[in-house]
Amino acid sequence: MGILTRFKDIMSSNINALLDKAEDPEKMIDQCLRNLNSDLGKVKAETASIMAEEQRSKRVLDDCNEEIAKMQEYAVKALQAGNEEDARKFLEQKASLTSKQSGLQEAYDLAHTNATNMREMHDKLVSDINELESRKDMIKGKLAVAKTQDRINKMTSSVASANNSMASFNKYEEMANKAIDKANAMAELNKSSADNSIKDLTKKYSSESNASVDAELEALKASLNK
Repeated sequence: MGILTRFKDIMSSNINALLDKAEDPEKMIDQCLRNLNSDLGKVKAETASIMAEEQRSKRVLDDCNEEIAKMQEYAVKALQAGNEEDARKFLEQKASLTSKQSGLQEAYDLAHTNATNMREMHDKLVSDINELESRKDMIKGKLAVAKTQDRINKMTSSVASANNSMASFNKYEEMANKAIDKANAMAELNKSSADNSIKDLTKKYSSESNASVDAELEALKASLNK
C-alpha cells in the first residue's frame, strides 16, 4: 500500500507551491515530471501485480465452481446407476467445495475491487502526466516572459538612478555657475576700486599742473606790464 500512499501524495501536491520554492523553476518542472514518470513505473508494476492476483482469484473461483458442477453431475449419474453410496460421496464433496466457494468469491471480489482502483489510479496518473507535459512549454514560456520583465524592471531602476544622477549633476553645475558669477562680481568690484585710486591720483597731479600754468601766466603778465 506504500505505492498507493505515494501516488495520492503526488496527485494532491500543489505544483505551483513547489515552483515558488524552487531556485530554478524550469529545472523544478522537469524534475517533477521525472518524479511522476518514475512513480508511474511503480504504479504500473503494482497495478500489473494486483491484476494478476485478480486473475488468479478468478481462476481458483472458476475451478471451484466447475468442481461443484461436476460433483452435482456425478451425484445424479450415480443415483441413475443405482449407486446411492457413490452419489452420497459426490454430494459430500460438493458440500465441501461449496463451503470454500464463499471464501473464494469474497477473495475474488476484493481482488477485483483492488485491480479496478489501481487501473483508475494508473490511468489518472497517465492523464495528469500528459497534461503536465502539454503545460510544460507554456509554463516555461511564462517564466521566460517573467525573466524578461524582471530585466526590464532592473533597467527601469537603472534609468531612474541615472535621472537622479543627472539631477545632481545639474545641481552642482548651477552651484558652479553661481560661484563663477560671484567671483566675477568680486573681480569687478576690485577693478572699480583700483580705477578710483588711479583717478584720485591723476587729479592730484592735474592740480599741480594747473598751478604751474597759473604761475607762468602771472610771470608773463608781469613782463608785459614792464
